[in-house]
Amino acid sequence: MHATRSFLASLGLPRGDDGAAHTSSLRFDDGSPYRVEIPSVEGPEAFEAVLEAAAEHGIVVHRVSQGSGIMLLTDAEIERMVTLGRDHGVEVSLFTGPRAGWDVGAQATSGTGKVVSASLRGTDQLVYGIEDVRRGCELGLRSVLVADVGQLWVLAEMKRAGELPPDLVLKVSVSLPVANPATARVLTELGASTLNLPVDLAVQDIAAIREAVTVPLDVYIEGADDFGAPVRHYELPEIVRVAAPVYVKFAVRNAPNLYPSGLHLRELAVSSARERVRRAAIGLSMLKRYYPEAAN
Repeated sequence: MHATRSFLASLGLPRGDDGAAHTSSLRFDDGSPYRVEIPSVEGPEAFEAVLEAAAEHGIVVHRVSQGSGIMLLTDAEIERMVTLGRDHGVEVSLFTGPRAGWDVGAQATSGTGKVVSASLRGTDQLVYGIEDVRRGCELGLRSVLVADVGQLWVLAEMKRAGELPPDLVLKVSVSLPVANPATARVLTELGASTLNLPVDLAVQDIAAIREAVTVPLDVYIEGADDFGAPVRHYELPEIVRVAAPVYVKFAVRNAPNLYPSGLHLRELAVSSARERVRRAAIGLSMLKRYYPEAAN
């Protein structure tokens, strides 16, 4: 295996997954090794609940993300979320448009075919997904979740061409697996601003990806049931140590899927948003206890 490992090293990739992972010296612009993200914040009411719960628990939330898609929010709802984010210093990241799992066809809903469910099928669906981003940006949005490789590349090209804001964050969704350093490198070269990692990567696997890229990593500390639902609170200090700069994400295990959300799920969306913040507060208390030099 020496020749293969040496070739990986020549590409600037790690030779292997180091069990004694190195401490990352990279940081966010403000010097912090981590930021807090609350996912599945499905609309302005859920966002307001996140802000209220963060104040109650005495923590700072740096980013909220949403999974139902820009296309299922009204202009007024998007503008309200953008305003809330601007007023409270919280990045708002909304998922891009349609996806195969909501389209016609059987593969995306089959047991083994679900791997394509977040992809954009055909040119028209790619166009729809790009139009979703255009609309969001016109309403002030500056961060979008992307789960299709082709769309990621096109959006990055549009930023370079001046068709989209140059400061638009292209956040790779957990639905687009970034499970090894080479994949991480490829996606950043295609234009990814931040990478969502699979929920089940071991700490040394996360550390190996950090060696290959400098963009922030997004790591679930507690994941949703449909992604395996890990609860990694005791690993949070090590994850921050090796993965910095890292967005630590807190979903809620044993909670129904909210996508696509709407008034029929309003109470669930709001209550689960509050519980995600509570879980984040629990995680950050462990970070303070076991890795105090990293805690804000």
